[in-house]
Amino acid sequence: MKKEELKLTTEWDKTFPKSEKIDHSKVTFVNRYGITLAADLYAPKDKKGKLPAIAVCGPFGAVKEQAAGLYAQTMAERGFLTIAFDPSFTGESGGNVRYMASPDINTEDFMAAVDFLSLHEKADPDRIGIIGICGWGGMALNTAALDTRIKATAASTMYDMTRVNANGYFDSEDSEEARYQKKAAMCAQRLADLKAGAYTLGGGVVDPLPEDAPFFVKDYYDYYKTERGYHPRSLNSNGGWNVIGCESFLNQPILKYSNEIRSAVLIMHGEKAHSCYFSKDAYAAMTKDSKYTDNKELLIIPDAVHTDLYDGGGKDAIPFDKLECFFTKYLK
Repeated sequence: MKKEELKLTTEWDKTFPKSEKIDHSKVTFVNRYGITLAADLYAPKDKKGKLPAIAVCGPFGAVKEQAAGLYAQTMAERGFLTIAFDPSFTGESGGNVRYMASPDINTEDFMAAVDFLSLHEKADPDRIGIIGICGWGGMALNTAALDTRIKATAASTMYDMTRVNANGYFDSEDSEEARYQKKAAMCAQRLADLKAGAYTLGGGVVDPLPEDAPFFVKDYYDYYKTERGYHPRSLNSNGGWNVIGCESFLNQPILKYSNEIRSAVLIMHGEKAHSCYFSKDAYAAMTKDSKYTDNKELLIIPDAVHTDLYDGGGKDAIPFDKLECFFTKYLK
């Protein structure tokens, strides 16, 4: 399949320091829609033979140089072959128009990452897992329900992007009338964009931060708009998605068949995260009326907020020991 010509950065431009325990390289692969995706490949040094492999993506609106790369590099230090990739239409990955999202295409992005690892010379195709962070946590569960090659899935500080788009934060807009108004506004925006000849950006994390901003907005600001997590290619750090970029999420429940996932799943979330209800509800739905509950786990991390699981929050909140044990157990 023909690849798009991508412009890939050669220098280290991550939000975290490079580890001396890994070898790093840039790679590309193509999804079934013909979109070429860019990824960072992290390989543990001096490891021989076929390795268990993990594909990492997220958060929603972030790039691989942020949280996904940190997860990928750290898991590579622990003996896994890993990639952190940019989804279609974002970061260094291909696809036009830019800054669009799709529950279907983004699920395919994860499956294409599994394709890539399955055929990689250093990877064992029978030992492949995925990690999804924030909105990509929900996408990871959707992928696990579809891709039988995946042996283990971790969803960290997850959002269900279909639920938050349809119902608003904390389900505060969960009504037919509220959804109708959202849909009508997006339909009007489509025509405005066509007339203007350009797609209007919705704006990333609010900046400057209002004094009366709710805590979860402050939490995002502290990561995306400061040296801690800012990246020039990150949508959340800059102009955000197109206003109509997530339109199709409004009526596409991605977790419909999560209780049919046979492979292992670890869902982990901070106790004090505004988003913790997504993980609790997703775990309950995944295990309800399911025949496959023995390898499912919900881990609530004490005192952690949403972005603490992006980079540790300065308090080592990401349970990498737990992740290592989980993937070692199920990628065997």
